[in-house]
Amino acid sequence: MRTEAELMDVMTIPGQKLVEFMGSLKGDLLILGAGGKMGPSLSILAARAATAAKSPHKIIAVSRFSDEAVPAMLREAGVEVLQADLMDDAALASLPDAPNVIYMVGRKFGTSGGEALTWAMNAYLPGRVAQRYKDARIMAFSTGNVQTPLPIAYGGAHEETACDAVGEYGQSCLGRERIFEHFSRVNGTPVLLYRLSYAIDMRYGVLSDIARAVWAEHPIRLDAGVFACIWQGDANDWAIRSLDLCQSPAAVLNATGPETLSIRQVAWRFGQLFDKTPIFEGEEGERAMFASSVKACGIMGYPSVPVARLMEWTAEWIASGGVLWDKPTHFEETGGRY
Repeated sequence: MRTEAELMDVMTIPGQKLVEFMGSLKGDLLILGAGGKMGPSLSILAARAATAAKSPHKIIAVSRFSDEAVPAMLREAGVEVLQADLMDDAALASLPDAPNVIYMVGRKFGTSGGEALTWAMNAYLPGRVAQRYKDARIMAFSTGNVQTPLPIAYGGAHEETACDAVGEYGQSCLGRERIFEHFSRVNGTPVLLYRLSYAIDMRYGVLSDIARAVWAEHPIRLDAGVFACIWQGDANDWAIRSLDLCQSPAAVLNATGPETLSIRQVAWRFGQLFDKTPIFEGEEGERAMFASSVKACGIMGYPSVPVARLMEWTAEWIASGGVLWDKPTHFEETGGRY
């Protein structure tokens, strides 16, 4: 992979399980918030799987689409595009009905100093969507930030671990979960809360952040200690197939890779790939915010792209001058401030 077009093509090759799922899907698939980091690749993956399955149903992507190139790319892949501001009640009401909804709307970076908007998008809007699509099943993206940091020896938070979010971003995301859970109970809407931790795309992500620091010989903070991550293609595949896991009351699924990765060891590996010596700052803490994907891997199967390959792809991308997005994950942040 040397170009963004090649990267998108690799990320959106549907596996057989997804093709079979799309072939069995009843009704259209509506993707809300499809203009973000993952939305375009998820939408195209769904469309390619639907085409392979000869499904008659539409894939509909909804967003404000601040990047004008994205709608054209989606339409070329067979996705129907609707430009709408979901915070506008009239726009939300005007959207088509659909029995299958993937909710990807969220705000993280810019929370510090913009807390009110973060809460409106992460906790108020889900209630509006849950009411608008109360007769659908809703697969809602969430985050591992809703859970409290745990001792590293625990092996990560599981789906039943008590939530005690750190910082206003995490608290607002927990608010999103609670709102969807509430309307799932009140309206009987089948819901799945998809707690994604660090999807990996060569242009951004925690592996990219660490690799870029090693490449530029910048110090890497070790405060967070460990993390888990998953190839974005696999995260999208799991997200779409997770529609079958929606239930009332709402269900929860951690979505990440099976490995607990040491920030220090990942940096050392990138150092080997780049022939550079990583520079570290601070020491690992005793606790970390990371999730266990034992349940997800048992249901979905192991990710198709292992972490070792993701690291090699990331190193090749950076060393060859591949396009990089200025969207740092702030993986080193332990106080919940974004």
